[in-house]
Amino acid sequence: MTWEGNLRKLRIEQGASSEDALRYFQQGADVLEPLPDSCWSDWVGRHVSMQFDGVIQCVATGKRVRKTYGDGLSYEAWLKAPQAVESVIRPELSRIHEGIALRDREWEERHHNVPHWVYLSQTSAIKVGVTGAHTGARRWYDQGAIAGTVLCVAPHRALAGEMEVLLKDVFADKSAYRAMILATKPNVEALEEAREEAFDHLGTAFEEFMQFDEPVHTMRYPMTELPNKVRSVRLDKQPLIEGTLVGLKGQYAVFDTGDAINIRSHIGYRVRIAVN
Repeated sequence: MTWEGNLRKLRIEQGASSEDALRYFQQGADVLEPLPDSCWSDWVGRHVSMQFDGVIQCVATGKRVRKTYGDGLSYEAWLKAPQAVESVIRPELSRIHEGIALRDREWEERHHNVPHWVYLSQTSAIKVGVTGAHTGARRWYDQGAIAGTVLCVAPHRALAGEMEVLLKDVFADKSAYRAMILATKPNVEALEEAREEAFDHLGTAFEEFMQFDEPVHTMRYPMTELPNKVRSVRLDKQPLIEGTLVGLKGQYAVFDTGDAINIRSHIGYRVRIAVN
């Protein structure tokens, strides 16, 4: 089969049961017109080639651009886009719960003035993060976590961000992509111990938001035998990526050659994909 279009972030869904591997889908677009879903999980174990001919188009305007900002935006669109507001990266800066919008009141009310999780996840190591409760476990899927647990549920993003800032004294908030891709064995016991350490560090000031009975959840990804080493590649420098697709983890597609491409960082890139 062949597929041609502009890439979008992979959509990741839980299988029929928690024991099943996650399912990966690409909707993509013809410039701005949505295309039918393609199930990338079904491509694992098959030969896949991805060809990029240099065309990148802004996901907001369709304008052809040399590079993208944020998730597939032109620089001009990124300056105005609600989803590029600074409180996306630094949740503690949000002020919409006080009635103060940093960029777009309607968007921030809908996305930031709502309950948020403070969580721990196991990616390359144990890390702390914040996500909207409506996003839930999809955040873990996107980051390639093999285990995760909710620490606290805050009523708005800023409060969740304040807790995250405190927990950064104890836990990392970034992942090493190589270790994340190659990690396959959840360490539930270590995550449970980290939960207790996190609660102790937060102290009684945040006790009313703590989720003491929340279990540790584990995730399985559609992966076969992985190469011993992986290297992140970009279509700008390597316009043809091909080989047997051996796994999908987080937003990465991993090949038997060791090449790993982060699909999210290529949103808006127009590619031709052949699957044999």
